[in-house]
Amino acid sequence: MVGRVPGYHRRNVPPFKKSSLLVALLAGLVVSSAGCASVGQFVWFYDVPPTEWGAGPGEYVIGVGDSIAIRVYEQENLSGTFKIRRDGRIALPLAGEVVAAGKRPSEFSKEIEGKLKEFVVTPRVTVNVETSQPISVAAVGEFGKGGTITLEPPARLIDAVAQAGGPSNYADKSRIFVLRQFPTFQRIRFEYQAILHNDGRAAEFPLRTGDVLVAE
Repeated sequence: MVGRVPGYHRRNVPPFKKSSLLVALLAGLVVSSAGCASVGQFVWFYDVPPTEWGAGPGEYVIGVGDSIAIRVYEQENLSGTFKIRRDGRIALPLAGEVVAAGKRPSEFSKEIEGKLKEFVVTPRVTVNVETSQPISVAAVGEFGKGGTITLEPPARLIDAVAQAGGPSNYADKSRIFVLRQFPTFQRIRFEYQAILHNDGRAAEFPLRTGDVLVAE
């Protein structure tokens, strides 16, 4: 369970600095594609549900580019191997378009079972990850060096921030964000000191392919 970090308070969003226009534009594009209403909305990292903080042993989180094997018991025509598209979705027979990225195989199998109940009596579904991809995230805004960052799982926030060169001298170090698209959009806020000192496990926050790191 992630506890509240002493000394952290929700503050009103200050006016963007000159460098924040590009950040806001990128964030707006991500938010628009995810259907979020306001770029200004965010959640502090310590308020993110424990399920978002990574999986226990053997509980892999499905990512973009992964290939997964879906088997429906005694329904070979509904079974197959599927690659997760860039939008985090796959197209399944009868079930249609479903978001797979950001979910664990066990919970995803239950979701598919629920969708198939209209067509199959007591469906039994298993989901296994056949091939996985390295974690790929983007760093934008006031980092020492931005761009695409590739990490081997488990990918921790502090490792990505280090590869991005840390916040620049112009950055507001109280406004480091992770924009997460899958399975639903979230704008997760961190303070740089919390990441450095691993306050509230901030440094260990697990990243997923498609995440965008923003330093304002």
